[in-house]
Amino acid sequence: MHVQISLFDGFDPLDVIAPYEVLYAGGTASEGAVSVELASAEGPREVISGTGGLVLRATAALDPERADMILVPGASGRVGEPGEVPEEEAGTGEWKQNEFIPVLLGRTLTTELPALLKRAMDAPDVTVATVCGGSLVLAMAGLLEGRHATTHHTGLDMLDATGAHAVRARVVDEGDLITGAGVTSGLDLGLYLLEREVGPRIAHAVEELFAYERRGTVWRAKGPAPATF
Repeated sequence: MHVQISLFDGFDPLDVIAPYEVLYAGGTASEGAVSVELASAEGPREVISGTGGLVLRATAALDPERADMILVPGASGRVGEPGEVPEEEAGTGEWKQNEFIPVLLGRTLTTELPALLKRAMDAPDVTVATVCGGSLVLAMAGLLEGRHATTHHTGLDMLDATGAHAVRARVVDEGDLITGAGVTSGLDLGLYLLEREVGPRIAHAVEELFAYERRGTVWRAKGPAPATF
């Protein structure tokens, strides 16, 4: 399984590094069954995060034909209050430090990323995964209508408003779409991906290495619907 993690200007570093380290360790533990790299829609380049100007290098171009899985992180910036971000500012202008997260996410729509993600979503052999606001990137691009997904708890209403079915869960598995909630859920998502794609013994070995146990039940649309409490 080859995984590409997509970087964009303003990305949240923990959304990227947590699953990257888990998947990299899983590749080591499985003797190469998993490989992972950082990529961007523009190709190899230095990509600046939304946290203190921290920079990571994308070493490849995002390519749904090369990847078995594409993972999209969220953005790091100011959360703000509802209505605080002027609509005309969302997604416009050049990147600058400490911007509102909706602006950073909206700006991805002006790049090649949405078209690449649509190709990935349409490809029968490619799985798309997200951490935190990464699901909002897909949703804002019109790619999650009618799909179950999760995101950071502050973005669940926004996710729901796009036509997706927002689920308040740590990880949501819809087969070819797997989404994680808040930033630290990247650890849980990575471990679940290892369990699902490589096996529980590899996932358990990485849990032991990282001294971290995956949290929460993975939500799937299976079994009876629960009664209202």
